[in-house]
Amino acid sequence: MHALLLSVDWPLIIEKAVLISIIIGVSLLIAMYETYAERKVAAYIQDRRGPNRAGPFGILQPLADGLKLFSKEEIVPNHSNKFLFILGPGLAMLTAMMTSAVVPWGGHIHIFGRDISLQIADVNIGILYIFGVVSMGVYGLMIGGWASNNKFSLLAAIRGASQIISYELAMGLSLIALLMMTGSLSLHTIVEQQQNGVYYVWYQPLGFLIFLVCAFAECNRTPFDLSEAESELNFGYHQEYSSMKLGFYLFAEYVNMFISSAVMATVFWGGYDVPFVNDAAFGLNHGVNLLAFLQVVSLFVKIALFIFVFMWVRWTVPRFRYDQLMKLGWKTLIPLALLNMLITGFVILLKQNHWHF
Repeated sequence: MHALLLSVDWPLIIEKAVLISIIIGVSLLIAMYETYAERKVAAYIQDRRGPNRAGPFGILQPLADGLKLFSKEEIVPNHSNKFLFILGPGLAMLTAMMTSAVVPWGGHIHIFGRDISLQIADVNIGILYIFGVVSMGVYGLMIGGWASNNKFSLLAAIRGASQIISYELAMGLSLIALLMMTGSLSLHTIVEQQQNGVYYVWYQPLGFLIFLVCAFAECNRTPFDLSEAESELNFGYHQEYSSMKLGFYLFAEYVNMFISSAVMATVFWGGYDVPFVNDAAFGLNHGVNLLAFLQVVSLFVKIALFIFVFMWVRWTVPRFRYDQLMKLGWKTLIPLALLNMLITGFVILLKQNHWHF
């Protein structure tokens, strides 16, 4: 028993625990300030001020909102399934956070005589893991709508589940074409390939556009927010929720937006690669720690641009009708993704045969 305890790599466990804590903390902080950014972007687009009372420029508004959610009364409907009612928002939040485990946030840093990777788990099936976890997110939405014992909530949950399942197919197919080129499911390997070449968005522009549209649907963002349609369903699947249970659902949406942006930046836009900089040479000349800092900044700038696009579209494009939503997924995006996959396979085959049959 003592020998087993001594053989455990405690520094590795500690560094992973610290990295997990930092990523969870940063994700929650960013999700909190995404609400502020969304209201400011909306205000700018609609030619008004937005939140400007709590702190300078309204910067403390998310803290005020959080305090309000924490201090609100917890209401659990009498005829609801109590266990599932509590499980729903917890599951939504858990699946939103778990996706970040395989995202490479930077290269590595050298500290305390150790090289520490800025990735929690570099698994060789990283993209499959992401799809596996994301597909579990539908349970949080479905359980919440069902457990509320409210017909509007149930209708919204059914809408949301069918929407997510439909658009996951197109999202997966859009990535298959990319994976045919990379030959790897590891996100770290995909980033390294882009560091040594060009970003994959130039090889897969159609695949990227399909993935982007599907990311909107996966995050329940406008114009795909049919499961939260206030005008039809009285606020949708989380209508019966209050206090921090409601906060968990709202936070899960913003965390999903952040992680979806991180995955898109990683897979199509070079991830933590610093544009126009030779990372290896920079690391040799200036040290790996400064390089890692610049890589993290580079990735977060790309993520911020994607988050802005999410917000920009929300206040620009009107909501679809439900039949239009399903038609777009099944009759447009899936055939386009299949066509993209066939064209990519044909070009790869031509290249392997030296551009002739």
